[in-house]
Amino acid sequence: MSFSTTPDQDAAEAPIGIFDSGVGALSVLRHVQARLPSEHLLCFCDSGHAPYGGKSDAQIVARTLAIADFLLAKNIKAIVVACNTATAAAIEALRQQHPDLIVVGVEPGLKPAAVFSKSGIGGVLATASTLASSRFIALRDQITEATGVSFLTQACVGLVEKIEKGELSSPETVAMLERYVTPILHGGADTIALGCTHYPFVQPQIEAIARRESTQPITIIDTGEAVSRQLERLLQQRGLQRFETRPGSLQAFTTGSKAQLEHAFSALLQQSPTVNEILP
Repeated sequence: MSFSTTPDQDAAEAPIGIFDSGVGALSVLRHVQARLPSEHLLCFCDSGHAPYGGKSDAQIVARTLAIADFLLAKNIKAIVVACNTATAAAIEALRQQHPDLIVVGVEPGLKPAAVFSKSGIGGVLATASTLASSRFIALRDQITEATGVSFLTQACVGLVEKIEKGELSSPETVAMLERYVTPILHGGADTIALGCTHYPFVQPQIEAIARRESTQPITIIDTGEAVSRQLERLLQQRGLQRFETRPGSLQAFTTGSKAQLEHAFSALLQQSPTVNEILP
């Protein structure tokens, strides 16, 4: 596909691919739908390989490139890597492999967390893989040097699996969140960046813990809105934004259970797109 800065109606009709290791893609999808309602969207949930957090960088790169190839075969004009772990491990390989494709990644919202912090301490909830990545460490050090805000980080082992199962408010999930969130709050953090796209779906539970355990107001940072803004900017820059009064279409794909993803769309977004189950 060739790109230009002048609008191309045919090219603008091409869909946008959004993928994650699982239902975390839906937390970014809802922001993209809100900002770009006319766009056709393909949502790929790699639940058969979730979570990515315990996989090696080589495994994550391989999955990312394989999913990109699947979506490119459907003539996408842009891809959103709606996964912090995949962004940290594989986005550079994806950009090198497909230099002409619009590629938008996600990263923990350390910059807004620093901006909103009054205590000078921010918190980050993420997978162990994201927190150990050179990309995250460089971002953290850069923002701390520029702003003086330090960050307390917490690897949330097992949380993605609970969210994948739809156990958002189960006693086990709430107890897990209390173990992860409380030390950050007691350490003085007044902002918490959600460093995994699954985590916005348990934001109400995190906020309830914050109200109980903190003596100061807590700001929760979900970077889905920033991702949708960046995607819009790049589409406009290349003349690829779809401007139609008709809403765009949505198709979903999963390497896991079709019924489980259908339930997730219904429960989390109140939507019922066509879901296609494909071989992992």
